[in-house]
Amino acid sequence: MELSVWLVLALALAAANAPYLSSRLFLVGPRRSPKSGWVVVAELLLLALATLVLGWVLEASQGQRHEQGWEFYVAALCLFLTLGFPGFVWRYLRRGASGPDQQAEGV
Repeated sequence: MELSVWLVLALALAAANAPYLSSRLFLVGPRRSPKSGWVVVAELLLLALATLVLGWVLEASQGQRHEQGWEFYVAALCLFLTLGFPGFVWRYLRRGASGPDQQAEGV
């Protein structure tokens, strides 16, 4: 059981940072430079949902599926967004608003 918890957390960390580190549309589509902020938000929500579904599947496979209230899902979304902070800093604060594929001028 402990391994599945760490697996979901590691996947959530990777998924929360993926939209910021890739300039591809939904990680596999054509390159968009710069990628719209709404696309990044849509990717984050889609990846958060995928991570949540993986958690449900792992929990159900262990026979311990518990119903959750809305508070759980709000807290999980906030945790997912917090895990994505390093990618946000990398894309928008450290490298500038130009995106990950363009080199910073004068550096």
